[in-house]
Amino acid sequence: MADPFDLVIRGGRIVTQSSVIDGDLAISDGRIAMIGKDLSGAEEINASGRWVMPGGVDPHCHIEQISGMGVMNADTFKTATKSAAMGGTTSVISFAAQAHGQPLAEALDDYAARAKRGAMVDHAFHLSISDTSVDRFFDDLGKLVEAGHRSIKVFTTYNIKLSDRAILDILAAAKVHGALVCVHAENDGLIGWTKEALVAAGLTRPEHHAISHPRLAEIEAVERLCRFAEFFATPVMLFHISTAEALEAIRNARGRGVPIWAETCPHYLFMTAEVLQRDGIEGAKWMCSPPQRTVGDQEALWGALDRGDLQVVSSDHAPYRFDETGKLRAGEAPTFPEIANGLPGLEPRLALMFDAMVAGDRLGAQAFARVTASEPARIYGLPRKGQIAPGFDADIAIWNAEESRTYGANDLHDNVGYNPWEGRTVQGVVETVLLRGKPIVREGEFLGEPGQGQWLHRESLGVEARIQPAPEYLATQGGA
Repeated sequence: MADPFDLVIRGGRIVTQSSVIDGDLAISDGRIAMIGKDLSGAEEINASGRWVMPGGVDPHCHIEQISGMGVMNADTFKTATKSAAMGGTTSVISFAAQAHGQPLAEALDDYAARAKRGAMVDHAFHLSISDTSVDRFFDDLGKLVEAGHRSIKVFTTYNIKLSDRAILDILAAAKVHGALVCVHAENDGLIGWTKEALVAAGLTRPEHHAISHPRLAEIEAVERLCRFAEFFATPVMLFHISTAEALEAIRNARGRGVPIWAETCPHYLFMTAEVLQRDGIEGAKWMCSPPQRTVGDQEALWGALDRGDLQVVSSDHAPYRFDETGKLRAGEAPTFPEIANGLPGLEPRLALMFDAMVAGDRLGAQAFARVTASEPARIYGLPRKGQIAPGFDADIAIWNAEESRTYGANDLHDNVGYNPWEGRTVQGVVETVLLRGKPIVREGEFLGEPGQGQWLHRESLGVEARIQPAPEYLATQGGA
């Protein structure tokens, strides 16, 4: 008699949305078939003493993309998705970035072709907008959204920023076609004025980058976008939140029923601005925008994750080599405005969060799975991703919580050439990773092949046009 299942992961601690189950996980035809005891499969993986988690979903990754400064990311789809898989991530959303004057469909077609050649995990794309004046822009935007590209990225700062009016037009179109609008929210005027004042004073080292992005720049832009979302009742995702005050604005907006969602990243949870204070130009490796903040902001971010004011922890993987192709494109002693912003994060994201949340018991295993897999999958409308439940894709990461790892200078599997977490020890190591039931990492060995990743069509979003106002907010308004 044939075994009833293709594969059984035996004897693990299985993390589902509703509970943690000690038992077996059965897989057939690339999907999760059953959770139970004493199940039988044609193949087996012994997960005794291991955590069986959903494969990570990272909805904020810059891969094979030219930045607003005109610098190409260090990673191709091949190197980025290998790094993702080695860290336990099985689905990513990256950016099909429109150049100024470029038709949206052309930008998407070119980017999708690159992904098809190289991606080794499943993937979707944000439509990253820089120019709404292109002929038939909004017609094309609507067609692309309805073809399954359900998220749009806009900036309020840098040389790819959109005006308030253009952002409002995007929000109106997103409401009609059913898209989520993702926003890099910082006030361009405050950043520009502060940067120019610092340069004029000769304060141009990497640590001055943090000063050039005042916390008020994030606070103001977040408050503004909350009001825009309130006006249209259009779902908005606020990227890489870093300040306690921005969190308060988000909490207040959600309390009013505004459809706002928000994310943060490991470099805001575990680093402060002091990380930029290095000898010479070394601090450039840790420059990102918004910059890292304070210990107090870190505590506020953890509190927001606990309360649900923040729903997602993404990597904001923005890889640039520390050489003339990336961070040092302007020479060996660039000023901070000449340095590409971003740091690699696809591979260490899950290990850092597992160390804090599971091994360190801060919020726990189910919360870890929620903010790194199930909520990003739900919010962005990724079909069958992010959960361990019958019918879902068998995207699985098996963790050994008893094993630790100390990061070295260049031990990630991306193409960046340095590890921003060098010297940090994390408790918990991914041993085996399955993509749709097939091992792509087994006992630390990578087995994936370029092009095996599939594009994920998103029929609809997992977020509503309005959320329920919080009871405490209704109470302040004299409601029930």
